[in-house]
Amino acid sequence: MRSSIHPIKPTKQFKPSTIFGIMGSFIFLLCSAPCYGQSPLQEKRAKPNILFMMSDDHCERAMGVYGSRLATLDPTPNLDKLAREGMTFDNVFCTNSICTPSRATIITGQYSHKNKVYDLYDGLPGDRHYLTQEMKKAGYAIAVVGKWHLRHAPSFVDYFAVIPGQGSYINPVIHVSEGGEKRRIRYDSILEKEVCVIETRGHSSDVLTDLSLDWLKNKRDQSKPFFLMHHFKAPHDMFTYAPRYKDYLADATIAEPDNLYDQPGAHFGSIATRGKNDALVNVIGSTISPQPSKRNLARSYRHKIEKLTGKKKLSNKELTHHTYQLYVKEYLRCVKGIDDNLGRILAYLKENNLLDNTIIVYTSDQGMLLGEHDFIDKRWMYEESIRMPLIVRYPKMIKANSRNDWLINNTDYAPTLLTLAGVDVPACMQGKSFANALSGAKEPKTWRQATYYRYWMHMAHGHNNPAHFGIRTKKYKLIFFYGVDYTDIHNKRVIKGKEGNRFWKSTPAAWELYDLQNDPTEMVNQYSNPDYARIVKQLKQMLQNTRGQIGDTDEPFPRIKMIYDDNF
Repeated sequence: MRSSIHPIKPTKQFKPSTIFGIMGSFIFLLCSAPCYGQSPLQEKRAKPNILFMMSDDHCERAMGVYGSRLATLDPTPNLDKLAREGMTFDNVFCTNSICTPSRATIITGQYSHKNKVYDLYDGLPGDRHYLTQEMKKAGYAIAVVGKWHLRHAPSFVDYFAVIPGQGSYINPVIHVSEGGEKRRIRYDSILEKEVCVIETRGHSSDVLTDLSLDWLKNKRDQSKPFFLMHHFKAPHDMFTYAPRYKDYLADATIAEPDNLYDQPGAHFGSIATRGKNDALVNVIGSTISPQPSKRNLARSYRHKIEKLTGKKKLSNKELTHHTYQLYVKEYLRCVKGIDDNLGRILAYLKENNLLDNTIIVYTSDQGMLLGEHDFIDKRWMYEESIRMPLIVRYPKMIKANSRNDWLINNTDYAPTLLTLAGVDVPACMQGKSFANALSGAKEPKTWRQATYYRYWMHMAHGHNNPAHFGIRTKKYKLIFFYGVDYTDIHNKRVIKGKEGNRFWKSTPAAWELYDLQNDPTEMVNQYSNPDYARIVKQLKQMLQNTRGQIGDTDEPFPRIKMIYDDNF
C-alpha cells in the first residue's frame, strides 16, 4: 500500500507580492484577447490538454520498452503500457547532461550558451520561461509541480508547487505559489532565499503526485485546457526509495554491463580522459569500483557490503560487483515509485474522461551511467549519459506502438509542445518541432543530421569530468575535450561552497571518435585510425558548421577558442 501522504496545511497564509500581482494582471490581459481569429471559447475547445512528465536521471535502460539488460526486471509496466499506446523515440539526446542546464533548455528551446544557463549555479529568470509564457498566451491553465531547479520560481503559470533546489526525497519542503509560510530555504551551496513553503510527509514521488492530482481535481480552471508539468525528483542520486519497495529486487541478480570491469586503455578514451601514460586515470571520472584517490561508490557501500557478505577482506572485483548490485537496486526502487505514481495519474485521467484528449509526454532531463565504463552519474557525452527516454501518447494523432528514429534533442521539446497546442513557435527558440513525427511523417531531408552537445562544468563536484563538446550523428560521435573551466577563464564569478573556490587546473585537450554502428558501447576511440581519416574530416566540418549555426563560437571565451582552433 502507498503511504498516506498529504501536504500539511500551514496556519499562516501567504499574500502574493505586488510584483506577482502585476505579473498576474499582465498575463490576464494577454490571455483575454482572441487568438487566431477565433473566440476564446472556440480556441479552448480546440486545444488538447498536455501532461508533460519528467523524471531526473531516468535512463532509457531502466525502462522495459527500450529492451536493455534491465528490461527483464520489468521495472516500468505503466510506462511500457504508455509506450504500447503511443510512440517511443529512439534517438533523443540532451545538449548538456546536467540537471539545471537541461531544464533551462527545455523551458527556453535554447542551447546553454544562448539561455546563459551553463551549469548548476546559473538560474533562469522568469522573463525567459518562454514555454509557459507562450502556453499562457494561448489560453492554457498551467501548473508546475515537482523538481524545478532553476533558482527562480516558475513564471506565467497559474499554480506551482516545486522543490527548492535539489530538495529532499523524504518529507520534502515545497515552495508554493499560494498558501504556505515564509521561510528561508537553502537552494544550493551558495544560495538561500526566503519563500513561501509547505511541509509535507512521505516520499517525494508520492507527495508530488498528490499535489498534481489535487491541482487537476480541485484547483485548475476547468473551462480551459490544461498544461501540467509534473517533474519527479527521482531517481536522482543519493537514491532514497519509499519503504514499501525495500524488498523489490531483493533476491534478483542485476545483469552487469560488459564494460564494468575492463577498460582497455589502448582503445577507450584519450589523453584528455586518461592522461599521458594513464596519469589521470585515478583522477578523472567517478566510478563504481574502489579507487584510492577519486570519488567511488565502493567506498560508500563498503560497510554495507561487509555486513551483507560477512567478509572483511574482499577483492576489488568483489567490491565492484556488490557495489553495482546495491547501486542499481536502489536506483530501480526509485524508478518503481515513479512508475506506480504515473499509474495513479493515468488512472485519474481515465476515470475523468480526460485520457484521450490529453497529450501525455514522458521523458527525463538526461540519462545516467549505471556502471558502463565503470562510471556513475552523467555529464559525459558518452551514450548512457546523453540519451533521453521519450514516450508520447495521443491516440488522435499517434499510431499505437510506433517508434521513431529522428535525431532529436531537448531544444526541440518546447517548439513541439507549442506546435501541438496550436501556438506559433517564437523566433528566439533554436529547436525544431517534431510534431509531424508523431503523426508518422517521414523524416524530412531538412531535419538535422547531427545533434550538438556541450558540458561546461570542468572537473566539478568530485566527478571530475573535463569540459567538452561534440556532435553525434546516427552513425558516429566526435568529441573534443578542451579541458579548461569557462568560469576561471572568463572571471565570471568565484563559486564558494563545499568545494571552496571553483578554479580548476586544465586537463589535456584531445579528440575522441566512436563508430556507433560497429561499437555501440564506445570502447574503441577511432580518432587516430587512418581508416577513419575521411570521417574525422567530415565530422569536424559538420561540428564547425553546427557551432556557427547555433552561435556557440566561444567569442566570450578566447582561451577555449584558441585551444579549439589549435586542435581543429
